[in-house]
Amino acid sequence: MTEGGPLTGGPLFGLPLAEVWFGLLFFVLATFLFLDGFDFGVGALFGTRDDEAERETLLAAIGPFWDGNEVWLVVFGGTLFAAFPAVYANLFGRHYLLTFGILAALIARGLAPEMYEQREDDRWQRWWGRAFVGGSVAAPFFLGLFVGNWLVGATTAVTLPGVLVGLTLVALVVVDGVAFLRVKTRGDLRADLRATGYRALAAYLVSLVVTLAAIAVTTPLGSAMASPSVAALVAATLTLAALHAAATVRDRRYLAFGSAGGLVYALVGVVAVLLYPQIDPAAGLTVETAIVSTLPLNMMTVGAALLFPLIFAYFAVLYDSFSGPVEAGEGY
Repeated sequence: MTEGGPLTGGPLFGLPLAEVWFGLLFFVLATFLFLDGFDFGVGALFGTRDDEAERETLLAAIGPFWDGNEVWLVVFGGTLFAAFPAVYANLFGRHYLLTFGILAALIARGLAPEMYEQREDDRWQRWWGRAFVGGSVAAPFFLGLFVGNWLVGATTAVTLPGVLVGLTLVALVVVDGVAFLRVKTRGDLRADLRATGYRALAAYLVSLVVTLAAIAVTTPLGSAMASPSVAALVAATLTLAALHAAATVRDRRYLAFGSAGGLVYALVGVVAVLLYPQIDPAAGLTVETAIVSTLPLNMMTVGAALLFPLIFAYFAVLYDSFSGPVEAGEGY
């Protein structure tokens, strides 16, 4: 046995733990954008409904889930801090104003439904409704801007690739939100959302093509864009989009929701593939140079192996307990 014990002698079982944690980091990010993404989408769609009963249904649909879904944002920040502390410090240090923007949007999105329900007053509810919609649109846009800047190694808050990724993510969360609401609603509301879903899907695909083209032309990532891995993820995106549209036509709502989730994972997968082997291009950090030392890396791996099954079990119970459409009379 190596002096200091098995946790200091090298990566556990000889596994490529730096790459494992890089993959885990983006899996957690994708899971957050999928689960909280439908919350954002519902918030954006809230602004398209004038009927008060329909608005109450939308709030009731996300009520049991949205704060739990944000756990994944905390897990993402914790994973980045624990596994790649230099990246955490550099990335948030460069974009602290954008980080405050994300937090402000998340606070508005979280606070608005609570306040909306407190008073039966038109002016009160109108303003808190606007805060709910604004926070729900701004949060994914700022998150996309953050990820776009991260990908291209930008040091300024606003860049063309960042803005395009932000707009792409807004379109995607609307696709996600429509798919979720078609599972959680009935009747005319569910039927009305079908056309909205088609438009959002078309907007997402157009935005994605424009974004990838802009990144290829305006950044050094053009050659990486032609790699087989990116091509496979783009092909997967087109397949998932076709599956989503077909499932919506045939009213296969759970399949449509699952394929919408697949679109989120494919988009985050493109970002991860384009980044690797770097993890912070602006600071010149690669996955291998930014990962923590062997002992904390091995200890974190053991902890994650114990913790993640508990998180998955919690979400399985949560979603099973509140499955099915919202019933009449249910509120936020």
